[in-house]
Amino acid sequence: MKKEYPLEELASLPEFYHPAASPDGEKIAFYWDESGRNELYLMDTESKEIEQLSDGEVPRNARWPLMWDSKGDKILFHKDEAGNEQNDIYSIDIEGSVKKEVEFEGQCILQDVSPDGEYILFTSDRYEQMNLFRYSFESNEIDKLTDYKLPVWSAVYSPGGRWIAYQANESDDLRNKDIYLCETDGSNKQKLDIGEKGSENSPVRWSPDGNKLLVTDNSQDMNRPGIYHVGKQKVEWFGDQNFEERPVAFKPDGEGFLGFRIKNASWIPIYFDLDGTINELELKEGVSNFPFTGGSGVFVSDNSFIVSYTKGDWKKELLEYDMEKDDHEVLLEAEYGDLNPDAFVPAEYVTYRSHDGVEIGALLYDPGVRPSPAVVMVHGGPHGQSINAFNIYAQFLASRGYAVLQPNYRGSIGKGREFKRMIHMDWGGKEQEDVAAGAEWLKEKDWIDEDRIAVFGGSYGGYSVYMQMVRYPELWTTGIAWIGITDLHKLYEEDMPHFQALLREQMGDPKENYELWRDRSPIEHIENMKNPILMIHGVNDPRCPIEQARIFKEGLEEMGWEEGEDFEYEELGEEGHGSTDISQKIRAFKILEDYLKRRL
Repeated sequence: MKKEYPLEELASLPEFYHPAASPDGEKIAFYWDESGRNELYLMDTESKEIEQLSDGEVPRNARWPLMWDSKGDKILFHKDEAGNEQNDIYSIDIEGSVKKEVEFEGQCILQDVSPDGEYILFTSDRYEQMNLFRYSFESNEIDKLTDYKLPVWSAVYSPGGRWIAYQANESDDLRNKDIYLCETDGSNKQKLDIGEKGSENSPVRWSPDGNKLLVTDNSQDMNRPGIYHVGKQKVEWFGDQNFEERPVAFKPDGEGFLGFRIKNASWIPIYFDLDGTINELELKEGVSNFPFTGGSGVFVSDNSFIVSYTKGDWKKELLEYDMEKDDHEVLLEAEYGDLNPDAFVPAEYVTYRSHDGVEIGALLYDPGVRPSPAVVMVHGGPHGQSINAFNIYAQFLASRGYAVLQPNYRGSIGKGREFKRMIHMDWGGKEQEDVAAGAEWLKEKDWIDEDRIAVFGGSYGGYSVYMQMVRYPELWTTGIAWIGITDLHKLYEEDMPHFQALLREQMGDPKENYELWRDRSPIEHIENMKNPILMIHGVNDPRCPIEQARIFKEGLEEMGWEEGEDFEYEELGEEGHGSTDISQKIRAFKILEDYLKRRL
């Protein structure tokens, strides 16, 4: 049996987030909770010395990324109120002085900084829908650059500062995503002729000379990278359609670009020569994650870049990868305290068949306990993915003797557009069969205790827990719904406008498809509940508002279920849609451990 790690020690293992290299490559900024609280740090790339820059000014929850300004004098960051994601944008200079730059009602998301250092480019839902804005450091004035009815999701300046490339949609197909160019004042908007109607295209990074734009497209099912030549108005495609592949950044000399390949729940770094040659880099198992912050942040020299690396039984480390040597050095090691890292459980990639024969990939953690109770852990999204990265919740459960299965149900990314869109107009349908089939597959194993299987998930994973408990009530011993969804119409009424657009994209209009929305709301089938459930929800959650849990709690009470006896309920104060904060993780772990000990 694996060692049962002390709960607080496991939850308190230091973690870093959102590393970004300065424009000259001499420093790396990152969030780190080594002190017990999330703070902002700087590392000197030559000496590897680390200094703490912030002292309580940055948010406790490191959900949102950092970004350097174009001169490397200051770092921009998001800050909200206790996890409510209504972000304002702040700056902190390299001496530690903090200034609020953008204060807007609604959510603001950093996109880029202009090459001349004069403007912040950001998206915001200040005027109902998510659109593109720029903020002037000098005048403090804010200009609205776009005015679309559907969300603008991403944007990036060209190096010369002439163009902004951004993603938007003006078509009647809500699934469609196009790439546009405009002048830096928002004028001269033009849609690029890339892909096909209904496909998803996105701008990624510009070439150093500003003549080429890295783009993505899924017209051919698998996501592929391309280079759009601005002068020729033509796109050149790369990749072979055997895997989903995504571009990251041009090499500083412009002779090729970095990307990554999704393969069996691993993210493998690859390099594309401009002649089309693809080279898998050394890190071939696990998850390599690059900085995704505006136009810089990846390369620290002409031939080396930073990347975070992790795998199922290995905590995340920050690496500097030398492309000439095809080797790397560790800049920031994973910390394990007094815990033995060799005792962590590896993630095994497995497949099984769903009820209609569709193959489902999954990650399996075997704790070595015989017989083993099991937890099916469902990812959010739904367009997300369970990946071969260190998952502290999976390791926590495995250290307590639970087998963990993480299915990539239909709707997950990594297997192409068709697989991803199988969930459209079918929330709570076939993808729930995929989750249930995972539990049934586990029960066939002679080392699994078939009478002790729980389903656990957050966000869309929490929605899945509710759906599993009302659609397959005999299958599960219990369920743990964390920040889940129970009433789709109520969710739509209370959600942010860009998330409303996603709901319409994936489930149609809430009025025109009223019966479908009701049928796929767990609250409509609450009378099917048979076994206990634990509901956990942050009171400041803007994505899945707290009412989603309260509705289900009230429904159970109306049926005569007694809190504490038939179900359990926890509201988490000062928390939104999950948290990276150590103290909040400890709180969640204690709730989870206590509940499973008693119920499973």
